[in-house]
Amino acid sequence: MITDPWFYAVAIPAVLLLGMAKSGFLLGFGSLATPLMALMVPVPQAAAIMLPLLLVMDATGVQKLWRECDRSMIALLLPAALVGIVIGALMFRVLSTTAVSGVVGALTLLFLAQRRLGWTLPRVQQGAGWGRAMAVVSGFTSFVAHAGGPPMMAYVLPLKINPLTLTATMAVLFAGINLAKWIPYGLLGLFDWRNVATAAVLVPLAPLGVWGGIWLTRRVKATHFYCIADAGMLVTGVKLLTDGIRG
Repeated sequence: MITDPWFYAVAIPAVLLLGMAKSGFLLGFGSLATPLMALMVPVPQAAAIMLPLLLVMDATGVQKLWRECDRSMIALLLPAALVGIVIGALMFRVLSTTAVSGVVGALTLLFLAQRRLGWTLPRVQQGAGWGRAMAVVSGFTSFVAHAGGPPMMAYVLPLKINPLTLTATMAVLFAGINLAKWIPYGLLGLFDWRNVATAAVLVPLAPLGVWGGIWLTRRVKATHFYCIADAGMLVTGVKLLTDGIRG
């Protein structure tokens, strides 16, 4: 396994941050976890280490939130996200992860500006077709760098869903997305004993952020919840765009 203490100095906060984001409390911040870990290891390796941790987080979150999710939204978004995963798997070897990060970051900031500046949403951005389009993009960016949150948030945040329902729906949706990534990750050779052993060391941390985040989500006011989500989109968008420009 990886033994560099500086790797764990970055990886431990990244895992806890991701767990909080998976719970919904730090919704929008989760896409920072892989770029943070990628400060110490290549992006594909960071993504491979993160995937087992994501599945532990998904199992923790879904167990607690399954009854609260919007099943009609899952039925709308999950099939489209699976299409995005297939596209990501087919293009993985020829893609520049920094370029993908830059595009996702720019779009995230654009959608956030649209929301915060009060620009009128076109009708297309409120319909099922827009939701499916964002789900395809989310599946694609999730496969490449576990950065599926911002595109999905561009669709769901303007809907102003109850925070607990939104948290539960995203937890179940991304559990399905992450589970679907296992086979193509394996076929691409992203799993090796070093990555698996490193993930095993970090696994005990995976549920901690989720449990704490769920506890906070049930108690925070909706207005504060959406302010936190917007802050997450801002920080994530700036980070991903900066990575793309530097790359």
